[in-house]
Amino acid sequence: MTPTTKVRFTPRIFSGIQPSGGLTLGNYLGALKRFAALQGGEAETIYCLVDLHAITVWQDPETLRRNIREAAAAFMAAGVDPRQSILFNQSQVSAHAEMAWLFNTVARVGWMYRMTQFKDKAGKNTENVSLGLLAYPALMAADILTYQATAVPVGEDQKQHLELTRDIAAKFNHDYGVEQFPLTEPLIEGVATRVMSLRDGSRKMSKSDPSDASRINLTDSADAIAQKIRKARTDAEPLPGNIDGLKDRPEARNLVNIYAALADETPDQVLVRFQGQGFGAFKPALAELAVTSLEPITRRMNDYLADPAEIDRILGAGAVRADEIATPILERTKEIMGLLRTRP
Repeated sequence: MTPTTKVRFTPRIFSGIQPSGGLTLGNYLGALKRFAALQGGEAETIYCLVDLHAITVWQDPETLRRNIREAAAAFMAAGVDPRQSILFNQSQVSAHAEMAWLFNTVARVGWMYRMTQFKDKAGKNTENVSLGLLAYPALMAADILTYQATAVPVGEDQKQHLELTRDIAAKFNHDYGVEQFPLTEPLIEGVATRVMSLRDGSRKMSKSDPSDASRINLTDSADAIAQKIRKARTDAEPLPGNIDGLKDRPEARNLVNIYAALADETPDQVLVRFQGQGFGAFKPALAELAVTSLEPITRRMNDYLADPAEIDRILGAGAVRADEIATPILERTKEIMGLLRTRP
């Protein structure tokens, strides 16, 4: 069977962040800042705290609840407006879990074993990790396709998951001769979609790095931010006049990219301004920019976190709005598959 009707899907952007605590500058530049910028356009924006993904490895319940609220506070502090966007946590909308099971019957086991992130997290312990860790790409596809999202802002390291989502959508549409799901497009843009460690420019900035000096946390004080940038690994060469001159200088390129992303400039624009100067001049300028950009976010995060009941109210209201979109799409999917409708 092949699809016979061309469907025009409502423009809709979906993305999510796992509430694992310790959000960093990388999360801000690679995700939160971009999420805020996408609001108010043609596409509806839906942002989710993917707590069901978090529990693919064991979580302390109280810590998880705290991390969900902290991530929600970070979204809003970074400019995501719950009146313009839908902001909620995944487990409050049961359509995600239901659609994930339906997609478990569409996706192939081989697709799951090929996922790089599963290999990285499972290592040699593949027999003892949770089934959820293997199957979670089907849940990720459900997160996206339950809203028939037409685009997802992703970093380079998430492209494989979106390709799998497209594979699941294409196979479902082909198997049932429908156009129920769009082939969601990636939104990969910006100069710092992948922010690297301040100690090793070949590795992604991560909260799991043993060295706190490798990252800037969104909860860091102004003094801590400035000190980490001053101590960031660099080299002795002056800055060139264009980005091609940083090809073999990963730490230098990372700092220039961070500056460019914070200043909403291109790396070449930054390099023209600092051409010929060393890091003795560049690092103080970057530290000042980073503090100016991040200190208000930290302050707003703390304001939100002072009222956890209000965070819970906002997430609950977002879940109601998300469910209004998700439930009809889920019910139609079940009907297509021959399952009896459970709602009128």
